Amino acid sequence: MSDNPFRKLPSVTQVLHAAPVVELGTEYAHEQVVSAIRDELASLRKRLAAGDSPDGAVSADSVAVAAVLRLRQAVRPKLRRVINATGIVLHTNLGRAPMAEEAARAAYEAAHGYLNLELDLETGKRSSRQVAIREWVCRLTGAESATAVNNNAAATVIVLRALCQGKEVIVSRGQLIEIGGSFRIPEIMAVSGATLHEVGTTNITRLSDYARAISPNTGALMQVHTSNYRVSGFTKSVALADLVELGKKHKLPVIDDVGSGALLDFARFGFSGEPVVPRSVAAGVDVVLFSGDKLLGGPQAGIIAGRMELIQKIEKDPLMRTYRLDKMTLAALEATLRLYLNEERALREVPALRMLSTAADQLRPRAEALAERLRQVPGVSVRVADDVAYVGGGSLPDQAMPTVVLEVEATGLSDDEFARRLRSQTPALMGRLRDGKLVLDLRTVFPEQEPQLVDAIRQATT
Repeated sequence: MSDNPFRKLPSVTQVLHAAPVVELGTEYAHEQVVSAIRDELASLRKRLAAGDSPDGAVSADSVAVAAVLRLRQAVRPKLRRVINATGIVLHTNLGRAPMAEEAARAAYEAAHGYLNLELDLETGKRSSRQVAIREWVCRLTGAESATAVNNNAAATVIVLRALCQGKEVIVSRGQLIEIGGSFRIPEIMAVSGATLHEVGTTNITRLSDYARAISPNTGALMQVHTSNYRVSGFTKSVALADLVELGKKHKLPVIDDVGSGALLDFARFGFSGEPVVPRSVAAGVDVVLFSGDKLLGGPQAGIIAGRMELIQKIEKDPLMRTYRLDKMTLAALEATLRLYLNEERALREVPALRMLSTAADQLRPRAEALAERLRQVPGVSVRVADDVAYVGGGSLPDQAMPTVVLEVEATGLSDDEFARRLRSQTPALMGRLRDGKLVLDLRTVFPEQEPQLVDAIRQATT
């Protein structure tokens, strides 16, 4: 009986009194700790039954250490920080645009305490939460009024529902896009209660196509920016000003879904074809819709700007309450919009703008310096190379920007295993895999994250 290996296992009570568990204090619930200990003991029993000899792993302290590690792993947050070294600025899977420091602080302050979300501090009476962003959107776009919901798809639904329910909305066939998550414009329109009336063909739509489709049951003319794809070659589309003129002639509102939400002209960064929100308003569009977390560089939101009477009608729709923004998002969105009141400040402090406006030759010194640091890590080889990056997030899909990357290899590790180990670090590190190498693009890595990047690679290769 003395040779029975199972008798060497400590009891749950013994492990509970071991130092590694005692040091946890009240960090975890007692039931969680006990469950982790039991799971670890069950794992050891399974190993012993299989003939394994886990020498040194059966003392109370050893089991306690393993149980604590098991517990920490089991309750680790599902949402964790990631160093984005993919070079994709608006990486949908990584939360799209990182917010400016001021916007993040505003969200924290809103979450941390109370604020006048729906209270006019001057009169002491109830007000609308949309006041937080209305003035800033109007000042930046030239619109009469504005409101916001939780994303641009929601903005599309609520606008079509409030203005066109039971009526036809005329859209070019070439603009019937599918956005992320397999959501399609026809399906979104159906949910709103409006009826889609397609005109033109995939590559050619003329003003006469819209004009012929207008009937007594027409509710609006709509333009949708094809932000996530391009049709090239023999193409023709209708100028927004011409569509506005046609709408005025027939007393029909014109809705412009510009998608990514550029408040500045991105041609200055070498990108073409991206609609600029103030230009849509200036062209006479009745309602313009755009995202908050793409080229605007703020939190996830769908912003609706346009004629005051239409915005008021939209806000009165009962569905509006289900789409409204919470206090943290509103605070972050307001802070982001206020940065744009000083364009130069926005270019400095909105991360998406800063990343997109950074030239490749500005990245090279950082890449060279970081490569030298990584070469000090045993088993790691690094090469600095020229490459291209993309905006991401369904924005400017066919336009690449020059960038500088690090091509990293780890001795004895495949690129897949190397990438897996880096994803398991805290914070996780995400790059691109190509030709057996891990490619790291510093365009999307904050300078203050570089020491963590080096440490993640060191940990992954030891």
